[in-house]
Amino acid sequence: MVVLRGGMCPGLDEELTRDLRAADVVTVDDLVVADTEELAQKCSVSYKTLFAIRRVLLAQHTAFPVSGADLYEELLGSMAILSTGNPSLDKLLDSGLYTGEITELSGGPGAGKSQVCFGVAAHISHRLKQSVIHIDTTGALSASRLLQMLKAGSGDKEQQTEALQRIRVFRAFDIFAVLRCLHGLRCGGLQQASAGGGSVKALIVDSVSAIISPILGGRQNEGMSLMMQVAGALKTIAKDFHVAVLVTNHLTRGGGGDPQAGLGQTWSHVPRTRVLLERTESEGSAPCSKRTATLVKSSRQPCHIKEELDIKEWSKPEAARLEKRKRDDSHSS
Repeated sequence: MVVLRGGMCPGLDEELTRDLRAADVVTVDDLVVADTEELAQKCSVSYKTLFAIRRVLLAQHTAFPVSGADLYEELLGSMAILSTGNPSLDKLLDSGLYTGEITELSGGPGAGKSQVCFGVAAHISHRLKQSVIHIDTTGALSASRLLQMLKAGSGDKEQQTEALQRIRVFRAFDIFAVLRCLHGLRCGGLQQASAGGGSVKALIVDSVSAIISPILGGRQNEGMSLMMQVAGALKTIAKDFHVAVLVTNHLTRGGGGDPQAGLGQTWSHVPRTRVLLERTESEGSAPCSKRTATLVKSSRQPCHIKEELDIKEWSKPEAARLEKRKRDDSHSS
């Protein structure tokens, strides 16, 4: 569902938008199904004007059919798999993040969701030499933490600087700012972000729940509509621009007390893959960097498989990481 806004099409200004909302017409769907003649009288606007607006919005938001063969050919030509830089996470995700799809990482406070996002961004920008868009909705993004991870991967300051330049950061602290940001990316922002070297292959939103949860408790219909606008924009960017989208979500408890991702049943259909991140009990007083990652939704792997994930993996020197991978490979063989 798309919320009506002034300027969406000729004739639909802010005043008419307010009048439509007063008549309980909030979305494009509401306008399409409403009796145009009756609605024109309620809003004191001519039938002809309202009919023209309805026709334009229908043309803008109606889906056009595409053959399955064309979709499959497009998929084969555009899909890429991006390593996250963490072997355990890559194994859980069946090799990494897939372009054209939304992957969700959920967990409670301190589970390490932001640290994983930092690590993924650093790895894609430095090792894969691709650009990353990072939308920070909580103020959690730390440039010094990113630099620390990049220093672990390379001692070359020039390479570190180039990698940082490939990470484009947007700070958006409410859902309307996020929607404006996503609209800007769709309308040329992704191409501009690629100008610094390497195409944009990953979009990270940390976190979606921070900007969606506050609007779900008020006017339920409008809140749900805005949430699905965010979902639609993310899906469009993922599919049309062949980008891997990674989002983070908060944790709630189900009826039986089991942990589950937030934002409800409607949002659960948005991500193609969902991973639950939980803290591991530490031995002694030292904080533990190990996490349990559980695959709770996937079209490729059996659900509920688990991996132990070390969130300090991205901060280890490259030599140490290579040595660890050799040991892991020898044990598995």
